[in-house]
Amino acid sequence: MRAVGLLLLILCLFGGHPNSVCAAGTPDPNHPQINFPKPLEEYHDDETPGLFQKLIGRVGADPFNLVGTIIFLCAILHTFLTSKFTHIAHDYRKKFEALEDQEKGSDPSIERRRDMLQFRAQFFHFMGEVEAVFGIWLVPLFVVIVLMKGWPTLVGYITSLNPAEPVFVVVIMAIASSRPILRLTENWLAKLAALGGSTPGAWWLSILTLGPLLGSFITEPAAMTICALLLRQKFYALKPGKRLSYATLGLLFVNISVGGTLTHFAAPPVVMVATKWSWDMQYMLASFGWKAVLGILAATTVYYLRFRSELSQLKRIRSDEKEKRRPVPLPITIVHILFVIWTVFTAHHAALVILGFLFFLAFVEATDRHQGVMRLRGPMLVGFFLASLVIHGGCQKWWIAPVLSGLSEWPLLIGSIVLTAFNDNAAITYLASLVPGFAPSLKYAVVAGAVAGGGLTVIANAPNPAGQSILAPAFGKDGISPLGLVLAAMIPTIIMAAAFMLLP
Repeated sequence: MRAVGLLLLILCLFGGHPNSVCAAGTPDPNHPQINFPKPLEEYHDDETPGLFQKLIGRVGADPFNLVGTIIFLCAILHTFLTSKFTHIAHDYRKKFEALEDQEKGSDPSIERRRDMLQFRAQFFHFMGEVEAVFGIWLVPLFVVIVLMKGWPTLVGYITSLNPAEPVFVVVIMAIASSRPILRLTENWLAKLAALGGSTPGAWWLSILTLGPLLGSFITEPAAMTICALLLRQKFYALKPGKRLSYATLGLLFVNISVGGTLTHFAAPPVVMVATKWSWDMQYMLASFGWKAVLGILAATTVYYLRFRSELSQLKRIRSDEKEKRRPVPLPITIVHILFVIWTVFTAHHAALVILGFLFFLAFVEATDRHQGVMRLRGPMLVGFFLASLVIHGGCQKWWIAPVLSGLSEWPLLIGSIVLTAFNDNAAITYLASLVPGFAPSLKYAVVAGAVAGGGLTVIANAPNPAGQSILAPAFGKDGISPLGLVLAAMIPTIIMAAAFMLLP
């Protein structure tokens, strides 16, 4: 029930208007609108020459633009420091455990020091949670909005946003991580891995190729959850080297980001523009889908050839004993699939998503013999991350829109990739949809860049925090290094961008 509580918290955070059908981060048409953030058409700077002059003019028209963006940049910088905070928290925890061995009550000063160390350990652990970073920086953002714009503006802004995407991600992650869905997907991937002898290398190839492509049908958040869980069981449990570990993570994030482009409802950056730009499944398959398949196969092959020797050595420590597991009855698996379908079908209606999730929890309780432990911490943190990112992202359109509108195809592709690394790619494509007079080739370029760059950072694509929360323990006490992820994802990102832009 904690997950339901978080979903209700997200709804309250966004003003409790779950019935809207608009995309997350867009104004709710059924709710009174406010003039914040300042609408782009009210700047009246179409004739202003030069991007820099236009941005300076917009800061002069509304100084909050600069302050809000500085806070946003601080949050981004914070994400690159989370591993440092986690390391500090670990040091404080060791000092606290050392003092615990001393006799309690022997010295009041030791008790005070013990309390201080425990508080500092928890504080820096919280500061090291990537999923909590943007939520932490909501505090100064809210304070600035109240001081510069007033309390009614803050209330009006928050309640004008829609919680559909964060709620959807929490629910789809929870359902996709259930035992029946995992077993079904694992069986599909196992059949592919069996073609290579079911070695760790074969599992690695199967998970990183077929897994992301399934995201076009079960959605990217679900695919990320399933692939990350299987990689943790089949690959990271074998203790691969650091380079291979990061290469796998970067490849996973990039492949998931582009793997959802075979359809128009699975990838968040595509969902944001599909309706407005009239992109249907036929268009996605013809323009993006087949190129995504080739790009995933090419990038995965490059990394496989690079690490083939190490992958082949992992089988030496692999246990040959088959795990004895109770099979999941087919009717239960079918019901879980129906819950996934319901969640995808009602993705833009948060109230219906939550209603379906309540029925799902009841069904899990009634069939608990065939269910695993519902691990809700990951979905809850990711939902909080997305809700916070939507709030921050809504204050950045003043500079993103003119930056995108002033670029041609290749610069727009590169600019979209770079901006995606520092902002959720769904926010990039949504803001691009606000730019008037966008040519079809430019629309294609901005979405291609957004999905190609979706693996560079944890915040680049909505499902990435889910993958990080599942796989972070495999990277040691310091967690996943943002720099290590960027370097690991660079080559697959280049391959994907080339596939989208060079293939006819």
